Amino acid sequence: MLATLMTGIRATERVLLAVIMIAMSIMFFINVVVRETSPRLATELAWIEEATLFALAWLVFIGLGLTLERRRHIAMTVFADSLPPWPVFVLQKLINISGVVVCALFTKFSFDFAVFIFHSGQISPTLGFSMIALYAPLPVGFALLTLRYVLEFLGFQNRFAIQDVIADH
Repeated sequence: MLATLMTGIRATERVLLAVIMIAMSIMFFINVVVRETSPRLATELAWIEEATLFALAWLVFIGLGLTLERRRHIAMTVFADSLPPWPVFVLQKLINISGVVVCALFTKFSFDFAVFIFHSGQISPTLGFSMIALYAPLPVGFALLTLRYVLEFLGFQNRFAIQDVIADH
């Protein structure tokens, strides 16, 4: 059941990331073309800058969990690579429990902040959206990252088993 749930979460994340990337690319393309061809009309499309800022926030934070799972976060492995298997296992568990604690705290703090922003009634200048649209990806992304660290700690996933991450590019 957990495998099915994680497959669904991964698929949803991938679709969201792809849609956001495509939408951002199209919006930027339109914005550049309009600025070059019709500067008067460009003022009517000022909202594109803000929309892409909001989309970028969602893109970054939704991608956190997938990035960790695929071992794409920055890592310093020289020390761990020189150790025998047992201390490496303990070090990996410490890394994962630290990740759980830090990301869970960030999830809570960012959720509290997003609720504060929502209750403040702040509105974006050009889109007229609630600013929650800019701050909501933080708790969502950190919750997804916390989930990945928990799964790693419990042994359901093992990003450390992934080899040749650099060669994969």
